Amino acid sequence: MTRDQLLTAPDTVLPTLRGAVAGLPSYVPGRRGAGADIAALASNESHYPPLPAAAAAVAEAAVTMNRYPDSAAVELRERLARHLGVTAGEVAVGPGSVGVLQQIITGLCDAGDEVIFAWRSFEAYPILVELAGARPVRIPLDDAEGHDLEAMAAAVTGRTKVILLCTPNNPTGVPISHESIEAFLQSVRSDILVAIDEAYVEYAEAGSGPDSLALYRQYPNVCILRTFSKAYGLAGLRVGYAVAAPGIAEGLRRTALPFSVSALAQKAAVASLDAGEEMEARVSAVRQERARMAAQLEAQGWKLQASQGNFLWIRADDDLCARLVDAFDRAGILVRAYQGDGVRITVANPASNDRVLRLLEAHAA
Repeated sequence: MTRDQLLTAPDTVLPTLRGAVAGLPSYVPGRRGAGADIAALASNESHYPPLPAAAAAVAEAAVTMNRYPDSAAVELRERLARHLGVTAGEVAVGPGSVGVLQQIITGLCDAGDEVIFAWRSFEAYPILVELAGARPVRIPLDDAEGHDLEAMAAAVTGRTKVILLCTPNNPTGVPISHESIEAFLQSVRSDILVAIDEAYVEYAEAGSGPDSLALYRQYPNVCILRTFSKAYGLAGLRVGYAVAAPGIAEGLRRTALPFSVSALAQKAAVASLDAGEEMEARVSAVRQERARMAAQLEAQGWKLQASQGNFLWIRADDDLCARLVDAFDRAGILVRAYQGDGVRITVANPASNDRVLRLLEAHAA
């Protein structure tokens, strides 16, 4: 019997995907475009090239790409430990913060367990939770586009294993205050892991969000999640990390895919940490552009929340969202649309930002 005959035979039984996988929505990345006139503002990438030290480290490491990387990422974990004032045993790394998040959910959740997070927030949250067989519990944002921590605390049940707090929140840019998170931690059980996802923390103004390391030192059920993909400009190399109690961090290292963080990524991350002043200068420029754009958009009549990420958020219903995306597409500007919720626009170089400002001025109410 040929393959085609076997496929069409009425009594043929073929492998099937798990139900959780078959019904799983695909993660939607920011759109790509080709051409010098395209402004790619959909993925919150850094619009600076890699830090020179990171690029040099990658070039040097490339000659050994025939060898496996250090699966334990010892050098990177020790460098992160010095940077953060923790021990290497409290650090776990993975392929981007989303990879570490998958390690967290895999390590803590059994089938039927619950993971609570705000919505709308990072799009990968419900996908990773459902993939693990756990149940995502979405809590709507409050009127200020931030986390409704009171509602999140009220949603805790006996099956709750993980709570995700995204600050600044993606895609709205709204941070969670230190005092709010501290009060929240005092209200939830200590056996629930509270992961503070700080993918954009470097872009936040000092004092706008939590001192997550202080919270971690006070509350052993806190886990901090960060990445080199955004401010450090290593999105293409995929390296993120978590800071957690030693037992949890060890579990995250066990659930990691072996060799998931390449040697090039590890070397680039170490070099990037050593070039902190140069990175901070770039971040400062983004903050200045973010403030400039926000001021001009508010003057045009757009209502914005004060974003602390490298992006701005415009709340829009389906009709306005569709009209804005169509206008941006025709202008060669790629933005991220969330139907029924709004449009997220990455803060880029001044020339691209000016194109955004001109387009939105033409569509202001």
